Amino acid sequence: MTEEKVILVNENDEPIGLMEKLEAHEKAVLHRAFSVFVLNDKNEVMLQQRAHHKYHSPLLWTNTCCSHQREGETNIQAGTRRLYEEMGFTTELKELFHFIYKAPFDNGLTEHELDHVMIGYYNEAPKINPDEVESWKWMSIEAIKDDIQTQSENYTVWFKIIFDEFYHFLEEHKL
Repeated sequence: MTEEKVILVNENDEPIGLMEKLEAHEKAVLHRAFSVFVLNDKNEVMLQQRAHHKYHSPLLWTNTCCSHQREGETNIQAGTRRLYEEMGFTTELKELFHFIYKAPFDNGLTEHELDHVMIGYYNEAPKINPDEVESWKWMSIEAIKDDIQTQSENYTVWFKIIFDEFYHFLEEHKL
């Protein structure tokens, strides 16, 4: 099985090449990514707990799903694909914004991503893929904000960064 490739980009999100995912994380090279936040009609976010056997950040809580676009895939197509692969459902997604962040892991890998943040709405229970997801829950936006402040160690490094951007976006925009 060949390693999945990520799309290397410059700061303007222009593709400049492809690299195997693990190598990009070892070298901290800027690459395209996406993060999906699914909310229900109570304005709660569906969080996922990463599977226990993941090579980084196992059992930590994070947004509904996130991953990397494949060559030739739009951001929405990638988000829709991965949401189904991880959480077992599809819903209409809308891109809200993008930003660049860099987050090192304890294992020596680093996320350096131009992240496209998307939102969708869904009210049912997901059909989680146990290869990707250990568990899931609904949590209000304010409860997430408070919990990250008191129990930061329970969340992925990137989620804390992305959630902060998402929270401030919601403060400034009416969805």
